[in-house]
Amino acid sequence: MISIDEYASRFREDPGYLNFASAGPVGETVIAEMRAQSEILARARFGSLPDVLGEEERVDAAVAALLGRRPDQVVFQPSTSQALMHVMFGLTGGVALSPGEFPSVGYAAARAAEALGVLVPHAITPEHERITPAVVRDQMASSVVAVCVSLVDYRTGHLVDLEGIRQVIGDRLLIVDAIQGVGVVEAPWELADVIVSGGQKWLRAGYGTGFLALSDRAREQLTPVWSGWMAIGDLPDGPEHEILPPQADARAFRVGFPDPAAQGRLAVAVEEVLDVGVGVLRERVLERASRVIDLLDEVGLPVVSPREDAERAGIVVAEPAPEQLSILTAALHNHGVTVTARGGLVRFAPHATTSDETLELLRASLAEYQAGSRV
Repeated sequence: MISIDEYASRFREDPGYLNFASAGPVGETVIAEMRAQSEILARARFGSLPDVLGEEERVDAAVAALLGRRPDQVVFQPSTSQALMHVMFGLTGGVALSPGEFPSVGYAAARAAEALGVLVPHAITPEHERITPAVVRDQMASSVVAVCVSLVDYRTGHLVDLEGIRQVIGDRLLIVDAIQGVGVVEAPWELADVIVSGGQKWLRAGYGTGFLALSDRAREQLTPVWSGWMAIGDLPDGPEHEILPPQADARAFRVGFPDPAAQGRLAVAVEEVLDVGVGVLRERVLERASRVIDLLDEVGLPVVSPREDAERAGIVVAEPAPEQLSILTAALHNHGVTVTARGGLVRFAPHATTSDETLELLRASLAEYQAGSRV
């Protein structure tokens, strides 16, 4: 195990970065992995390439340990979106989801419905921008076989109640888009049948990394529609042109060769999270998020994301008056504070490595905003 300070010392993002909900700058451990993989691929030293291809076992084991799953229940994916495509194309029946989910969810459901005609999306309307167990219970049609939710809403920062949703949906499949919380939220992963995530945000593994994790019953119920030659396991000794069925575990949802360098980045990033502990990371993230909220409160900026620790992760959302939005974004820009501004909302997303210097830059930018809004 390593301490939170040792973990933080391995990262060196510039002061002012508060946008981990969009992308998490990678640290020295991931950079070292990238260099090592590049050296192997560049030199092709005798006997080295089989080690590169062995990264799949490593990343499956790391993600499985993070989620409390078996390695055979995990398969590497290059993105959340691709993992969701596998899931939606593999479903038959009704799928309940909010139109307010990140577009990768809606597009996967729509494309599967259009192409195969066996999946039927059912819209559920959030209550005050939140998906709650009561919302799911009251709006779920009888034909629904699966419910898809985000662990943390990318717009509101709301941490979903997985336990409550599991109780109200019964034996339907629970699909969780975990990208805005995995690595910094201690979630009851055992309640989810399907977990998808990319590694470029809170896990800080860089782009092109992600995973799909399936319970045994999810693997039984999902059809691996988009399943290539890598999904059959080892090639047989017989004719290679023979088309064989996909294997019985999560690797049925493979297509071709994955990027071993990306697998190595995700593996080492997850291993680093396991070394420090998700609970330790969550505590630091919540502390930094609380400091952001305090600074917003000082200048009277309305905070519309949850304030209770049990209802949030690392996302803090402010909603300035429409006429003050440009003043705020300009002030943040002037002080080099990186955030996401969309749809009238400004999203701040600190991590465990967010420094005091970053928070001071935020304080200065908010002081400029306050002065400008009074003119």
